[in-house]
Amino acid sequence: MKSAILLLLCSLLFTGAHAQFYLRGEVKDENNSLLPDVRILLHSSGYLYHSGSSGAFGIPVPASGDTLTLSAEGFQTLVVAVNATQYQYLQLRQSSRFATPPPRKSLLSLTKDWRTTDRKGWTVGGETYSSLVENDFIPASRFPETGFAMTIDKASYSNVRRFLNMGSTIPPDAVRIEELLNYFNFGYTDPPRDSCFAFHSRLSECPWSPGNQLLFLQVSARKIDPAKIPPANLVLLIDISGSMDLPNKLPLLQSAFKLLVNNLRDVDTVSIVTYGGSVAVSLGPTSGQDKKKILKAIEDLSPGGATPGEAGIRAAYRVAKSQLIKGGNNRVILATDGDFNEGEISEEELEKLVVQYKDWGIYLTCLGVGMGNYKDSKLEVLAKKGNGNFAYLDDGQEAEKVLVREFTQTVYAVADDAYLNIQFNPTLVKDYRLIGFDNKEKVLSDSLSQLQGGEVGSGHSLLALFEITPMNPDSTLVKDAGRLAHVQLNYRLPLDPLSRTSLYECDNKAVPFRELQPCYRFASSIALFGGLLKKSRFTHQSDWKDAIEMAEQSSDSADGMQQEFITLIEKARKIYGRNRHHHKDDN
Repeated sequence: MKSAILLLLCSLLFTGAHAQFYLRGEVKDENNSLLPDVRILLHSSGYLYHSGSSGAFGIPVPASGDTLTLSAEGFQTLVVAVNATQYQYLQLRQSSRFATPPPRKSLLSLTKDWRTTDRKGWTVGGETYSSLVENDFIPASRFPETGFAMTIDKASYSNVRRFLNMGSTIPPDAVRIEELLNYFNFGYTDPPRDSCFAFHSRLSECPWSPGNQLLFLQVSARKIDPAKIPPANLVLLIDISGSMDLPNKLPLLQSAFKLLVNNLRDVDTVSIVTYGGSVAVSLGPTSGQDKKKILKAIEDLSPGGATPGEAGIRAAYRVAKSQLIKGGNNRVILATDGDFNEGEISEEELEKLVVQYKDWGIYLTCLGVGMGNYKDSKLEVLAKKGNGNFAYLDDGQEAEKVLVREFTQTVYAVADDAYLNIQFNPTLVKDYRLIGFDNKEKVLSDSLSQLQGGEVGSGHSLLALFEITPMNPDSTLVKDAGRLAHVQLNYRLPLDPLSRTSLYECDNKAVPFRELQPCYRFASSIALFGGLLKKSRFTHQSDWKDAIEMAEQSSDSADGMQQEFITLIEKARKIYGRNRHHHKDDN
């Protein structure tokens, strides 16, 4: 009993010696309504808090005076000095960008959800994938305009390759067709000098749906002049927990980051934060000139302990913010199998943290590794919320591709919040279907969801495919016969709040499929491959033989990536067995 009283007295004395204060207050909007879940950043500690469901808050602070940054989607950010001896009455003004309260979730493509199937998220062992709803055909007469987010993610392709190389079938939701297409570069074209993007389109027959057409829309982003690449402030956030103690996890990441270090410039700064058992700054901010020091810190990493991912992310962001370069590339690169088993493990809580620092100009790139407990769904969400990109490293060659050959695409953005709107000519198009860019089921079920743009890296080339049911020319009076669709690309330049647009017209000149450029025919084989893996009802008239023939006839024999893709189709054909639908020529 005496020892308990002594401990209590010591605790009170310790608290008094450190002069702990408690800051209380409430946050309202301009209509005097309390605002719940407002992000509150305490400057003295760098910790992030939130107002409660009633809009009120209570925060422990080390001194009576401090500074807060308050932010919420749809409202202007507020930075305010506060005094803990007074109750705080704080007000946020609505951002002019939002006439109505902002949505809670973000769509990858803005298409009509006709009938959402009731499915749970896919799991393979301990791996998790978001449940997706495949885009359906949309009647152009009623809904002529649709849109989708520009994305440079490629993780699905290397993950699909990992499954096939293991001789395993693939969870349908692990197959994201837009990421399979993104993995390849289909004839990059330099934009005009006064533009950020270049456009090309082609219209042809749909090889898996006789009578339908395929529209290919290609968008190429400008390349950053190497002499003008801004200095980088990179924080490598590396998972060294016990689950990373496998050759295809931490050792693979160590090899990958060594490749990255060799390409750093003197003006670049690198820090390393690790989490595994505890969170530590394993390497303080270090110039890219001191490569030996950085490489030594990477070599010394060893796995062990639990996975306090949330605490690791907080620490990495604090380090990145302490070295913030105005006008530079400030980025946290999270490398993990995604298994956060300690801390705020829900996607919602982690999203709040990532969005907060995105507003500071610190973006997030996610690199996934491993198998068995790989959390694809979590890493994909974090990367999108962090205005960054997402890749999966299944081997050393993929690590070199992502962190060396495509490094500028991975970490240097030329446009933010980029999304495309395309308006079809309903006198030429009866129905259309966007291939890929499928939305998560839970996002579609939220009536307040909206389309969110993505980050576009230097020199990235995106190819989007639409399957079209053409209008019967005898059934309608055709208007503007030369224009199939009008395209508007909306985007911002990095760190520039001004919204910009680029316009393009898709013409209605159809080319026979066999006369298409090989790159577009090869892209069609990728789309068919993805549809077969997903067992899509839209590709049931074709089989693996069709996909192999299409790829072989259009591939470049000198392109190793394309030749590897053909071997993947052949592996898939063996794994999935004889297609239950006979080849159309056999009917």
